[in-house]
This record gives sequence, structure tokens and C-alpha cells, in this order.
Amino acid sequence: MRYTHLTQEERYQIYALRTQGFTGSEIAKQLKHSKATIRRELKRNVGVHCWKPLHAHKVAQERQKKCRNARRISDTHWAAVEAYIRLDCSPQQAIARLALEETPVAINHESVYQHIYRDKQRGGDLVKHLRCQKVYRKRYGSGQQRRGMIKNRLSIDLRPDIVDQKTRIGVSVQPYHLPFNDETEHRSDFPARSPYVIRFSFVRPLA
Repeated sequence: MRYTHLTQEERYQIYALRTQGFTGSEIAKQLKHSKATIRRELKRNVGVHCWKPLHAHKVAQERQKKCRNARRISDTHWAAVEAYIRLDCSPQQAIARLALEETPVAINHESVYQHIYRDKQRGGDLVKHLRCQKVYRKRYGSGQQRRGMIKNRLSIDLRPDIVDQKTRIGVSVQPYHLPFNDETEHRSDFPARSPYVIRFSFVRPLA
């Protein structure tokens, strides 16, 4: 369903379908609008005696003009803003030039940015004329864990065969408990206050 304002032609279609005995649900299905839109139209824009399409359209237009969110920037002003943007002017500069050369219009630079991004969604190229382009960052959403991974690391399966023979000198770290007292604390053959001693030895496979 389309949630847009009814046009004058659609209001005439509603009037024609009502005279033929169509219900509100059937009219909404024919015009591809929601049932609430048709029901609200017949209730809000009714005339003195009944609902007429011409009077209903005039009432709807007057209500849109009085709305706080009514469109205040014309297509002519937007065309002028787009022309300045295509000259690689910033939105602030485009608004300033528009105020000097055209009729002053209350427009904010944020509205210009939103207009540019809407143009981008429609396939336009106004966003290419912005001075500050957003940096594209690749999003890692594949679900793979990448924390703690070493770059260009080799798998343990690719280690040389000599490692499996266990004939090279290896390093084994074994705990060595020292009685820390006045006698052993100053001995030079033991590391002071170290709970571990590193021993080098040949590691041979068990028979």
C-alpha cells in the first residue's frame, strides 16, 4: 500500500466508485491505498451536505499549507542550490550565495545535506561534489573471530620433521622451590627470589 496524499484525480475516482456502490475497502483496493486513508478522506474533507471531490481537494490543499511541516523550499531554490553544489561549493556557501543573488529563503545547511543524500539514494551524483567524503570502512560481519590472529602465521602441521624426532636441544622450565632465608638469599649459584630454574637438556623419544 502507498502511504501518500491523495491527488485530485484519485478523489474523483473515489466519488465515481462510491456512486457505483463500492465500499471503502473495495475503493482502497482499487486505488492501492490503505482503508484508513479512504476512511479519513471521507470524514475530514466533507462539505456542508456531503463529500464532493472538488471541495475535498481544496480543503486538503489549505490544510497542507497551514501545516508546520509544509514544504517551504520551492523547486527553483533547490535547483539553484544544486547548481552551486555542482560548482564544488559547500552547502554553507551555496546558502550564502542564494541569499545574495536570489530571494532570501530560510534554509539550513543540514537540510541541504539531507537533500544531497536523498539525491544519492535516487542515483544522483551530488554527493560526489562534497568536499569531505566519508571514508569507506569494511564491515566484518562474517562471524569469524579475528582477535589474536597472527598475520601470515604458519600452521603447526607445517613444522619440520626433525621436531617429531625430538633429538634437538629443548628448553624445559621446571619449578624450583628455594628456601628464602639469609643463607640462600645471598648465594650466587641460585637466582635471588626466583621460583623457576631453566634447565637445558637433550630430549629423546621414549622407547
